[in-house]
Amino acid sequence: MPEISIKPETIFHIFGFPITNSLFTASIVVILFFFLAIHYYTQSKKKKKSGLYYVVHFIVHTIYQMFESILGDKIMVIFPLLFSFFMFIILQNWFGLLPGVGSILVSVIEHGEKMHFPLFRGGNADLNTTFALALISVGAIQFYGVKYLGINYFKKFLNFTNPINFFLGILEIVSEFSKVLSFSFRLFGNVFAGEVLLTIVAFLVPVLASFPFIILEVFVGFVQALVFSMLTAVFISGAVTAHH
Repeated sequence: MPEISIKPETIFHIFGFPITNSLFTASIVVILFFFLAIHYYTQSKKKKKSGLYYVVHFIVHTIYQMFESILGDKIMVIFPLLFSFFMFIILQNWFGLLPGVGSILVSVIEHGEKMHFPLFRGGNADLNTTFALALISVGAIQFYGVKYLGINYFKKFLNFTNPINFFLGILEIVSEFSKVLSFSFRLFGNVFAGEVLLTIVAFLVPVLASFPFIILEVFVGFVQALVFSMLTAVFISGAVTAHH
């Protein structure tokens, strides 16, 4: 029977620090993302560019125009964060669909027993990863709100002009904290559910039965990356707009 674990498994340690299979996979994605960015930058300086450059440039230009319609003249400042969210999440989602992710096992001694854990696990199938992304997103919303509105940004949270505005401020505070849970559990739930679905289908019908579901998960991975970055853009746009 396939073994499904909600929490990631520790596969080795570096100086006493546990490296889980999801962290190991995320590290590989970060390295790939880094080299992709370096390739795009170096190719942009050349007259004759590679085909990969034009593919990445098309994605960058399309996403830029989409976010520009939301953020307006502030797009140049905020776009690097939003595009980093989009690319990191989509690469994490798609890397988790590659052959070998979840199926290549390593032997680990745990509590005196020999256990077999997957060497690779989709990074966004780990709640720790999605929770960290959510904290960065909500933290960025507060940062840009203060950056553009100054101390006036906090008036929507602390307004003592009348009882209604006071309670509305409390609701705004609760709303900011709820965004962390919403961001993290939405991304984690969709990605983890997709991996469980692929695992069960591949176990029940091993030959090509999971291929349509893989295509579906490719689309879901794209949608989740777009939704996360788009919601961040919308919330930042609301945060940097003066409230009356």
